[in-house]
Amino acid sequence: MTDAVLASQPQSGTPAPNRHRWLMFALTTVVLWGIWGAFAGISAKRGFPETLTYCVWALTMIPPALIVLRRERWHLDISPKAIFYGLAIGLLGAGGQMILFRAVTVGPAYLVFPVVSLSPLVTIVMSFLFIGERTNKLGIVGVLLALLALPMFDYNPTGAVTGYGVGWFLLALIVMACWGVQAYFMKLANASMRAESIFFYMMLSGLVLIPVAVLMTDFSHPVNWGWDGPWLAAGIQMLNAIGALMLVYAFRYGKAIVVAPLSNAGGPLVTATLSLALEGAIPGPLKIAGLFLALIASVFLALAP
Repeated sequence: MTDAVLASQPQSGTPAPNRHRWLMFALTTVVLWGIWGAFAGISAKRGFPETLTYCVWALTMIPPALIVLRRERWHLDISPKAIFYGLAIGLLGAGGQMILFRAVTVGPAYLVFPVVSLSPLVTIVMSFLFIGERTNKLGIVGVLLALLALPMFDYNPTGAVTGYGVGWFLLALIVMACWGVQAYFMKLANASMRAESIFFYMMLSGLVLIPVAVLMTDFSHPVNWGWDGPWLAAGIQMLNAIGALMLVYAFRYGKAIVVAPLSNAGGPLVTATLSLALEGAIPGPLKIAGLFLALIASVFLALAP
């Protein structure tokens, strides 16, 4: 976040879509979330529970929120409409994360995540129907390819899907809906409030749900409180937090119908590529196909107006 970039932000209202600005912010989100995704599982592997990782993530939202708000001379949008949008965006995102914790405990993760990854579909439909967003043929092809590629990154049928019931599927649908609606509101809110205020309310909502995450933590198992526990998690989750801030700016300048699938397909593309380089693993044919489709989709979406 350079001074020149942030200083260029308008005070309120949604400017006309600007390819260079929205694409810059969207690609920054893709890179940060891609790197975050490659290392996000380290904390849990080293004995620091995912529920406590959520708490750390919520805390890492504070520094970027205060930095950008300070640049706005601490001007926070406090109209009822702004507060509603801000808290709705924050609670939908953080609440979706809470529900996801439960979903992966009652169902197979290799099926939960492909369902959740289709959240851009909700954003696209809502943006198309309610705010009349459109794109050209290149963008439409990019959106379709991105939606097709997303489930391929996480689908890993290592066993039969038996004995799980339908609970996991319903929970996964709720998470998908939460994150899809969140992205739509993020675009909608940018028309009437500052991006910095949106992110502040996102941070506030994340903090409010910390007690829920603590209650969900199983303290009967040892918790790693060393440097490679919460401190390592903080470094990794900071990438997530700054990426979320960049996404708010991307929605400010770009169309939700394009920003949502690009960020959701591009991030896993970077994660998969980085993980491949670090581990020297060879992905299966389905993941290779997903990488290929995501790459094409990212190029098409970047070129679409």
